[in-house]
Formats: sequence, structure tokens, C-alpha cells
Amino acid sequence: MLALVRDMVGDHPARAVLVASNDPEAAGLARAAALGVPVAAVDHRAFGKDRAAFEAALLEPVLAAQPDILCLAGFMRVLTPAFVARFEGRMLNIHPSLLPKYPGLHTHARALAAGDAEAGCTVHEVTPVLDAGPVLGQARVPVLAGDSEADLAARVLVQEHRLYPAVLRRFASGDRTPVYL
Repeated sequence: MLALVRDMVGDHPARAVLVASNDPEAAGLARAAALGVPVAAVDHRAFGKDRAAFEAALLEPVLAAQPDILCLAGFMRVLTPAFVARFEGRMLNIHPSLLPKYPGLHTHARALAAGDAEAGCTVHEVTPVLDAGPVLGQARVPVLAGDSEADLAARVLVQEHRLYPAVLRRFASGDRTPVYL
């Protein structure tokens, strides 16, 4: 999230209008506020298993901010098809694997267990099917002998911070051509 906010200066075609989280303790909220970006937190735990009620509460600050594009980064909640449909074609997410490989959780462990020679990250358009939207960019990293999940995750994170801003810049300009780093 910080990589996106920090990149949205100067001639960038987008501006950060809100950083929202489902975790009121998320460190990114304070960091975004320190950069002058409005923040909101809607604690999903207060809604139990009622995802529709959580999403209705989340929509309040999101709609008030009037975003053109929603960028998910570290948002670990599965959104309902109704929420996703509201922002169809305007919601992006970053995932720590080379989709379509390893959608969902534990991506680094799965890549290591499979003996993959490379891993990476993908920015994709959000659709109702988890991690299945059109790919808008990918960055690859080698899997090195002796890598732990933490080692691999750290190298992938460096690429996430390069890839997501590059994809957002292009996407906000109206260009959906995938970016490959």
C-alpha cells in the first residue's frame, strides 16, 4: 500500500483518496495518515460471519471517498460477488504467486513444496472468483537452493513494491496491457 501511495505523486494519473482496512490495528493506517491520506477502519470481527453487513459498513467510507479505482493490498478478506460487481473493472489486487499457480493462501510454501524454479507475484483485476481475474502484471524471482518461506516471501515482496505501482500507473491511464518485470 505504501509503495502505491508514495508513487502517486507528480504526473501520476491517480491519487490516493482513502486507505481502508478491516483491521483497526493495521500499521498501514498510521503510515497512510502520516502521508496525508484519509484512513478508515472497519473491523470485520464485529460482524461475525455476516459478510454482507461488514461490506455494507466498509462501503460507507469507500463510497464517501469516491474512488475511481480500488487497490487491494494485504486485504485478507474474501469479498462477496455483490461487492465485487459494484466495482467491476475498477478493482485490482496483488497476489504473491504467478497466477494461475497457487491461488489462495500459503503460496510460498506451495511453490517450495512443488520444487518450482521460480516464484513471483501477480497484479490482477478482481472478479468474483478468488484470484482468477485478468492478469495485469507479473514479476518473477528465482527460487534459490535452501530458501525458506520467509526468504522467498522477502524477495517476492521487493518485486510486489515494483510491480503494483507500475501496473496502477498504466491501468489509471486506461491501458490494461500487462506489465512484466
